[in-house]
Amino acid sequence: MQRERLAAIKDAPPWLISLIFHLALMLLLALWTLQSSVGISILLTVSQGGDAILPTIADFSLEPVELDAANLEKPSVPEFSLQQVNIDVAIESPALTNALASVTNLPRLEALTQAQPASAASSNHASMFSGRTGALKQSLLKSGGGTKETEDAVAWGLAWLKRQQRPDGSWSMVGPFTAGSRSENPTAATAMAMLAFMGAGNTHLSGEYKQELNKAAKWLAKQQDSSGFMAPRAQGNERMYAQAQATIALCELYGMTRDYWIRPYAQKACDFACQAQSPEGGWRYVPRFDSDTSVTGWFVMALKSGQAASLDISTSVFPKIEQYLDSVSSDYNAGYAYKVGQRPSPSMTAEGMLCRQYLGWHRNMPGMAQGLGSLVANHPLDTNRPDVYYWYYATQSLHHYGGPLWQKWNERLRVDVPANQEKLGAERGSWSPQRDAWGTHAGRLYTTCLSLFCLEVYYRHLPLYEPEGEATAAK
Repeated sequence: MQRERLAAIKDAPPWLISLIFHLALMLLLALWTLQSSVGISILLTVSQGGDAILPTIADFSLEPVELDAANLEKPSVPEFSLQQVNIDVAIESPALTNALASVTNLPRLEALTQAQPASAASSNHASMFSGRTGALKQSLLKSGGGTKETEDAVAWGLAWLKRQQRPDGSWSMVGPFTAGSRSENPTAATAMAMLAFMGAGNTHLSGEYKQELNKAAKWLAKQQDSSGFMAPRAQGNERMYAQAQATIALCELYGMTRDYWIRPYAQKACDFACQAQSPEGGWRYVPRFDSDTSVTGWFVMALKSGQAASLDISTSVFPKIEQYLDSVSSDYNAGYAYKVGQRPSPSMTAEGMLCRQYLGWHRNMPGMAQGLGSLVANHPLDTNRPDVYYWYYATQSLHHYGGPLWQKWNERLRVDVPANQEKLGAERGSWSPQRDAWGTHAGRLYTTCLSLFCLEVYYRHLPLYEPEGEATAAK
């Protein structure tokens, strides 16, 4: 029998012997692999990149890190992670990168600017911008607690801005002044400068700075592509900040003048804002992707400015914003965080409160008095630790709220902010960015414009609530 088996193997074809040998070898290898892999498992996960702080912070990367706020659970991680990993790749869509794309479905700028403008005086429209000129401006300045010093500081600041305008009508974030931003963003710089001039009552049709605003408005309109986007030269995470501010500028200018040629550009910008809203209900660096409270606040003001200018705004966007604000609120709506799951901070609380006010919250809604009271008591305006971004939002929300909280905040605002203005040299009229929470990144034009917004607060927007005494008497 053994001889027969050996003979059979000997007579077998070579391919069969090779097959049997390799099958046996594979079986041995499989058994060895199973034994060595006991207790080992490999989990592969594919996820969206987390946030990381990049070395160059944007002109408008304004989400401040409150050093005195409560820390996150992981002490090695900053309170706010500002940058989306690979954000520049994600944002490079055709709608955002065609910087010089023709505005195919808008009338030509040259033709529109030659049309007969509507008279600002004859339009007689009441809006949130109505207190910027005339007797009403003086009345609001007095009742709100403004002073000659605050108005002098505004005048000096606007004169400084005029000196920085470039021949094409735009402004720069990096110069020609000293201590400029680390990166360029002409759309943002131009929009902020325009807002400062308009906040004091100037338009491209009237006021001391009408020529500067006329040049700036035309430059800004020329940046707009067919989708309504206006910040093609900004870096990835700066773009949506710049877009929101440019939208506010166009909406305010149209709202103040009803000048015909501006309307299609302002409307297109508002359309872009509505379409860019994320599923979470807010906005961030990439349209329709995610949300943070900082970028969202600018877009809320853009859409509310569009409404005040009688532009067509989809009402469906506002309930979604409320849902987003609910998701980042805490302590019965008394505090607001930068993103979902994070802890509240003073700057985001001030911004969240202002959004709630413009979205229709009553003065006595739960959380408003507690949240604003905490800002005044625990995070007062402090020029030893300047944070003009926080001041900008706290000043607005407290001014609208009024009463003792506003009076206490304004005691420092109207004294300390003018006192910190540059009084000598080439930069007289500006505010130094040194030591500011974001000034070293965003630069002198940023700190100057936001300081001007603070000092124009008395009349820049009409108060949303009746004065506390009058409201009580009416009941």
